[in-house]
Amino acid sequence: MNYIIGIVVVLVVMITISLYNRLIQRNNEVENAFGGVDVQLKKRYDLIPNLIAAVKQYAAHEKDLLINITSLRSMAIDKNLSNDEKVAIDNQISSAMKSIMVAVESYPDLKANDSFMNLQRNLTEVESQISAARRTYNAIVTDYNNNIQTFPGNLMAGFLHYSRKAVFVIPEVERANVNVSAMFNQ
Repeated sequence: MNYIIGIVVVLVVMITISLYNRLIQRNNEVENAFGGVDVQLKKRYDLIPNLIAAVKQYAAHEKDLLINITSLRSMAIDKNLSNDEKVAIDNQISSAMKSIMVAVESYPDLKANDSFMNLQRNLTEVESQISAARRTYNAIVTDYNNNIQTFPGNLMAGFLHYSRKAVFVIPEVERANVNVSAMFNQ
């Protein structure tokens, strides 16, 4: 009888250790993946002042958009933000960056400027890298969220005070259908 109780205790301890280790690994993977996203976002944040300076010379009436992007960038580089707050701000920056690139279409002189074209190429490359890093992050966060929300991992996650993490999402504006006829009527 004592053997059976001993085996059950050892089995429970081993399962608990295994769950604990798996959740710690998943949490570390999330932090590592966010670090990859953060590096790419930093590259973008470094390009934003140059983009704003270039656009400002040509597009004086895009002032509100430029101010908004500058403000979002200032918020985004704050060291005290949680990862979830950074995700939310980055979603806003992505939308604003797309708006500014659409606005640039109205300025042929700006589009012909070599410095701006180089900046736009760099930004396109960084956006592509950000997209890849986001996909990796979202996959790892989904795995993490599944681990902390399913039994028995949810018991250990509660003990560790782990909570669900946010994934990067596409803003609603980008989900809307493109009005192709309006594009040809310009």
